Order: sequence, then structure tokens, then C-alpha cells
Amino acid sequence: MAKLLGNLWNAVGIGTALLLVVMFGFHLSSGADATWVNAFFRYLHVLVGIMWIGLLYYFNFVQIPTMPKVPAELKPAVSKYIAPEALFWFRWAAAVTVLTGLIVAYLSGYLVEALTLQSPYRLIGLGMWLALIMAFNVWFVIWPNQKKALGIVEADADTKAKAATTAMIFSRTNTFLSLPMLYCMVTQNLLGQG
Repeated sequence: MAKLLGNLWNAVGIGTALLLVVMFGFHLSSGADATWVNAFFRYLHVLVGIMWIGLLYYFNFVQIPTMPKVPAELKPAVSKYIAPEALFWFRWAAAVTVLTGLIVAYLSGYLVEALTLQSPYRLIGLGMWLALIMAFNVWFVIWPNQKKALGIVEADADTKAKAATTAMIFSRTNTFLSLPMLYCMVTQNLLGQG
């Protein structure tokens, strides 16, 4: 079992196989209709959203506070290997979360109403706008600055330090924006919206 599950992609493959059993066993047996397609995109939205926000919280609750405690000779392990890999999954999870969220809103028939904050879709619309701001921060502020801070692109020491601070501030901004964003996403159905 350790050999099988020691490989991440084996575990993902097994999980995908179980997902297909559940999908075919409970949903597709009654026919693939628009409701099923919407449910599938909601599932993908939640799945990649967990990865996105989970990594956001990893950076803010674990990596950023821990880095000052890491001995200097060990810091390259994080900055050259762990952080770039985590940032890859972080930024692509952000993009796919936003894309699948927009697809769900479209399939549910409230995309325009939510984005224009029309009643009764104001709450989900606010959540969508917060997520769009957060994804913008990931791709256009955090990632470009992290590339400098981590030495992925050339930068002098002062530029690296400034870039690290900018990336951290916008990551913390996304952390506080995630709290109301998640509330909007979780409660929208309970409050008669979306």
C-alpha cells in the first residue's frame, strides 16, 4: 500500500476512479442533463477552490511566519524548490477556480445579475468580485513579485526585498478578502440566491 500511495498521481488516479463510480452510480445513471453538468462544475469549483485557498493559508499561516526561523543554509530548499512548486499550483488553482465559478454562474442563469450585483444575487456577486480581485492579485501582483523575490527572474538584493514585501502584503490582502468571499460563496444558497 505504501508503494502504491507513495506516488501522488496514483492516489489522484484512485480518487478519480472513485469519483467516476460515484458520478455514474448516483448521477449519470439518471441521465446527463444540464443539472448534472452544473453539479460537475460546482464540484470542480470547490475542488480547485480548496487548493487555492488552502495554499493561500499555507503561505500565510505556515511559510511566511516560519521562514525567519529557518536556518540560512536551509532557506534555499524552500525558495528554490517548495515555494516555486506551491506557487505554480496556487496561481493555476486561482485561475481554474475563477473560470469554473463563472461557468457555474452562467449555467445557473445568474452570471450577469451576480456580476452587476442585482437582487437577489448581490451576495454571490460580491463573493465573485472578491474572488476576481484575489485572482488578479495572484497573477498580476503576487506572482510577478515572487519571481523576483525567489530569484526566478534577475533582481538585485533591494528589488528582491521590496518584491518579497509587496508579495506578502498582497497575500495578506487576499487572506482577509478570503473570509468574506468564502462567506458569500457558502451562504448564497441558504439566503435564497444562486
